[in-house]
Amino acid sequence: MIKDIHFINVAKKNKIPRIDCFFNDKDSAKTTKVKAAISNKSLHYESFGDIHFSSRDYKDYLIGLNKKLFELKNSKAFVFIDPYEYKHVKISHIQELMANSNTEVLLWLPTQFMYRFETNGTPTALKDFIEELVPYDKWDSSNSIWVFVEQLKQGFQNAMGSGFFVDHFTLQKDKNAVFCLFFFTSHIRGFEKMLESKWKIDTEQGKGWNYNSGQQSLFSDQKTNVLEENLIFFMDKTPRVNGEVYEFTLRQGFLPKHTNEILYNWQQSKRIDVLLTDGTKARNKAFYISYSNYKKSYSKVSFKIKS
Repeated sequence: MIKDIHFINVAKKNKIPRIDCFFNDKDSAKTTKVKAAISNKSLHYESFGDIHFSSRDYKDYLIGLNKKLFELKNSKAFVFIDPYEYKHVKISHIQELMANSNTEVLLWLPTQFMYRFETNGTPTALKDFIEELVPYDKWDSSNSIWVFVEQLKQGFQNAMGSGFFVDHFTLQKDKNAVFCLFFFTSHIRGFEKMLESKWKIDTEQGKGWNYNSGQQSLFSDQKTNVLEENLIFFMDKTPRVNGEVYEFTLRQGFLPKHTNEILYNWQQSKRIDVLLTDGTKARNKAFYISYSNYKKSYSKVSFKIKS
């Protein structure tokens, strides 16, 4: 991808960002294999940026990495963590990596194996992992892998706090093998771009939007009503402005276009009032649910569900 992006930018005469890469694995044979593959396939040129290979213990590597990330000023960092054993990964590690607000993290977890042992001879490693997110006696036993994954996501979100955004992408190899990538960012626009990619790639689990304006279908509960019901709950007692609705939409794992579709249906059925700051009605479809309006016109319009 770095090679493709570089030559696309060259062809379009765009600004070419410098991208330094750091690969680390405790098993030196694996970093040697990666280094050989990059060389044999001509995947990297000096003009791309620096490239480094190391074979250090994960915890030791984090110390130097945190120092390097904290010194970043006008650069961004993306950290992918692919642990052999999840017991080595702590939410505190992710908090430290993201302390400079210039870093995003993608964490791979073997959620299927974790779920399997959640209530069946739960190992100390899993208890310790959960304890960092929520007291273990407050953790609800999951009745499916999907509930388990959602609990992890919510636990990560609570631990990171409201200044961060967390979502997941599931990879299902077969019915009994579900693994998960968790994405962490402090930038709402970066979060939206991740969700756009998720929806583009995963049209079924991610969530195959098919809004049918309340018309029931075989998949309507799963694919339509979740966002609509959550929006009703969010707006029911308190009028909300467009900036609030934009952020709420993303935190639910949906995109602005999905909320716009629901709001337009409500507007047509006169279920909602959409008002400008002076109290007059906004024109049809003028919802201002976007990042640009979130930054520049946070309170352009307000939404009030009619009782």
